[in-house]
Amino acid sequence: MPSNVPPSFLDLLGGCTESAVHLEMRDVYAVDYERGPFANWRTGFRHDPADRASWWRPWLDVVTEAVGRGVAIRRARIVSEPVSEYTRYLYDTTFTNMAAGEQVRWLPRQRASDIPLPGNDFWLFDGQLVQWNHFAGDGSSQGPEVTDEPAAVKLCTDAFEAVWERASPHGQYEIH
Repeated sequence: MPSNVPPSFLDLLGGCTESAVHLEMRDVYAVDYERGPFANWRTGFRHDPADRASWWRPWLDVVTEAVGRGVAIRRARIVSEPVSEYTRYLYDTTFTNMAAGEQVRWLPRQRASDIPLPGNDFWLFDGQLVQWNHFAGDGSSQGPEVTDEPAAVKLCTDAFEAVWERASPHGQYEIH
């Protein structure tokens, strides 16, 4: 049932025992074009994969801890081609997610046309609990919503697995 005060993402992932899957379907999320990681990337900065201390951040610790407990974390991204500038940024920095233990795949939007998809990005925890991620048109977060409704869980499970099956692993996806 939907909750107006959802548990925190860290609580949801912390309670996971088997799997956490994330489907991203937007071409841009709210970013600061003037400062921060995306702004630095836009001016040509690229992380050195060999200098882990320079790019490791709290999110990666959370992922590493979950993976260390045996949680399989998979992320699939449905992207328009040619990709947006923000998607290119995500692509260039995905090596950090993978270093933490995530598996990441990419699916061109044209190849997803016949897959029944939910209207929002989501996380699915242990195949039992969905956290919808609601966004405004400008990409800003409108907050999460958590549900364990069987129909929502089934929709997200089926959608994610269909996308995952078709998507290319990060190392094999050629950005266009």
